[in-house]
Amino acid sequence: MVGTMTRPVAFGLNVDPNTGGLAIAARIAAIADAAGLEYAGVQDHPYNPDFVDTLTHITWLAARTSRVHLFPNVADLPLRPPAMLAKQAATIDVLSGGRFELGLGAGGFHDAIAGMGGPRRTVAEARQALSEAVDIIRASWAGEPFRYAGQHYQVPDAQPGPRRHPHRVGPRGGPRPGPDRPALQRHGLDHAGEPGHVPRAEGGLGRHSHHVVPGFRNEHVRLLAQRRP
Repeated sequence: MVGTMTRPVAFGLNVDPNTGGLAIAARIAAIADAAGLEYAGVQDHPYNPDFVDTLTHITWLAARTSRVHLFPNVADLPLRPPAMLAKQAATIDVLSGGRFELGLGAGGFHDAIAGMGGPRRTVAEARQALSEAVDIIRASWAGEPFRYAGQHYQVPDAQPGPRRHPHRVGPRGGPRPGPDRPALQRHGLDHAGEPGHVPRAEGGLGRHSHHVVPGFRNEHVRLLAQRRP
């Protein structure tokens, strides 16, 4: 049985963190911002020598936009320890005025991850590590000292912070208007929202599934978890 979807549909654009395409990345984010789209997502592949760091890139884009929400699509968990990732997410959220959202990925490119010193995990291990990371990130965002002992992660004495931007999840100031279609067309985007002249991301995430982790008690930073099937 297919459940009823209770969250409103949101739209966004993909931004590549290519070192040679920073001007294009800034323009795509500006288009999403001006057109009233909800999101701009930046893929995270730290082992790609042609990419700048995704979280730093998002901070840079946040300083050049004012409305669009930004998120890693998705953060490479094996190369980003969850307690530190929680701090980075909260920091970017504060700096952006509450416009950062965190997407997590269990890690699908095993050789590349191991080549950078990350753990080589089986699918089952990656899922378990993802579950542990969600627990640690939630505990970090709760704002109280905590300890955590898992199979993949140990946090013996965390003092979390900073506090995230004090906004709750959901529409701000009433219903959010839909995308500004004339603005999209002026910027060379077709009716489906695809860039007409900007290279699309390669190496898609079709083999992954996405879901929103429940139980966030109206926290502003939302956690999007990604698991391998």
